[in-house]
Amino acid sequence: MSDAPRALPRALPSSIDETATLMSEADYVADRSLATVAFLSMRMGRPIFLEGEAGVGKTELAKVLSTTLGRPLVRLQCYEGLDVASAVYEWNYARQMLEIRLAEAAGETDRERLSKGIFTEEFLIRRPLLQALDGEPGAAPVLLIDELDRTDEPFEAYLLEVLSDFQISIPEIGTIKAPEPPLVVITSNRTREIHDALKRRCLYHWVDYPDAARELEILRRKAPEAPEQLTQQIVGFIQELRKQDLFKQPGVAETIDWTRALTELDVIVLDPDTINNTLGVILKYQDDIVKMQGSEASRILQQVRAEAVAG
Repeated sequence: MSDAPRALPRALPSSIDETATLMSEADYVADRSLATVAFLSMRMGRPIFLEGEAGVGKTELAKVLSTTLGRPLVRLQCYEGLDVASAVYEWNYARQMLEIRLAEAAGETDRERLSKGIFTEEFLIRRPLLQALDGEPGAAPVLLIDELDRTDEPFEAYLLEVLSDFQISIPEIGTIKAPEPPLVVITSNRTREIHDALKRRCLYHWVDYPDAARELEILRRKAPEAPEQLTQQIVGFIQELRKQDLFKQPGVAETIDWTRALTELDVIVLDPDTINNTLGVILKYQDDIVKMQGSEASRILQQVRAEAVAG
């Protein structure tokens, strides 16, 4: 958890509208359905499970809840091979060995008592899942389990105890239970299916790409320095780009990056050369860039311009 100064914890929102307002305070433009699921997740004490393409704002939701509610953010970044030692806890073996040597030097000979003495919380290294159970009532942290689909199924199964009862069993100590359950956000890019047993413990929401109006509002909040005409052209171009047969469509994160990049280049309006030179900001695969460069990018830009004149 971060040691940076944090605002005092706020009470959980009492309505969907209040939840949407809370998100808006952190410039997170959520649709009504996401605000509803987030509200229910907080009120019911159930994890929220977010699926969707990369870059659509799944991870950002946990950060926004942490910031606006004044609660610590505990992040578990998932990856293949993630195990209990990295995600939950491990023993500080170096300190334990030092304690044993000091005890032996002092003449301690009772091995059983020595063994019990080094398996206490003093020697426990708390990893994200165990940290998330440490919150005080009214100030439980926000636990972000990011990209769960990258882990192996055995670890996914381990999460069932944590998400069912918000407790963790440590053989040498016993069961550690959260005084108050954390607010849990689980994300997945759907590179594999998550087991039904875990999904049943969560409230589910698919985070889709935003429509043009919402994406325009996002840019006005996240890149307010960009000229209005440029912002509208960017949104129109990105919306059309997502209709193309690409290996990876640009997410909202790429839209924001592109807007900021074009602003740094002092671009006022889109033109074919600028698009061709900056496609690497919004497209991350060479095949997609080659497909869009040149005439195809010009065609999309002309379509965007025509729609703007017609509208």
